[in-house]
Amino acid sequence: MPEVTTPYSTGIPCWVDLMAKDQQAALDFYRDLLGWQGRPGPAEFGGYAVCELNGKAVAGIAPAMAPGGMPEPPTAWTTYLASTDARATQDAIVAAGGTVVVPVVDVGNLGRMLVASDPQGAVFGVWQPGEFFGAQTVGEAGALVWNELHTSDVQAATAFYGNAFGTAVEPLEGADSYWQLRVGGRAVGGVTPLAGDAPGASAHWLTYFAVDDVDSTVDALVKSNGTVLKSPFDMRAGRMAVVADPQGAQFAVITPNPM
Repeated sequence: MPEVTTPYSTGIPCWVDLMAKDQQAALDFYRDLLGWQGRPGPAEFGGYAVCELNGKAVAGIAPAMAPGGMPEPPTAWTTYLASTDARATQDAIVAAGGTVVVPVVDVGNLGRMLVASDPQGAVFGVWQPGEFFGAQTVGEAGALVWNELHTSDVQAATAFYGNAFGTAVEPLEGADSYWQLRVGGRAVGGVTPLAGDAPGASAHWLTYFAVDDVDSTVDALVKSNGTVLKSPFDMRAGRMAVVADPQGAQFAVITPNPM
């Protein structure tokens, strides 16, 4: 499903964005690595850049800001889950034990958003579409292909997302310690224990971008001063690696196996 033309159903990852200390450096890095085109946006939206791949929106990159004397946010990719009613979803998040980081705010006519964390501390966003519904291209080289929750308590975390978004969860058949989040009977994200991460890692959502060749992409990343956290390896979904950009934002790249 490379091109998306209609709004995402509630609970489906619909967008990812990056808060970067050096926005232009991040725009240049992902242009060279994934082929994105983007430039700082209007001041009324804080300079937020919508990056495109072949003319279709794929991700956002914004300058990291600390409003009201708050600490500067970490340089990290944020996964946004779709909602038809951000205010109601915010209430459901709180009722399910989550924490609101940035309350519901209107983004012009584009939509409404909020940022929250689940009870295990994984930060995520919520997007209610207006004129903009999210990623217009997914599942092809250079675009978002998967979102994965790394958590310290799989049972509690999946219960939270079920209560807040109505997502279902089921073990991935034939896989050890891996679960799928499902919406409308379709797998929309993964869940895995933190035990497989580096010591001291905290709960988080990991963004996966598809690439044509993981090994050459990792080589290019290293030449651009990125960091390899998990070298390319083969797994059931394809060949992948976990990396970080020069400013420290972690993400995964994968060459999916043919369907």
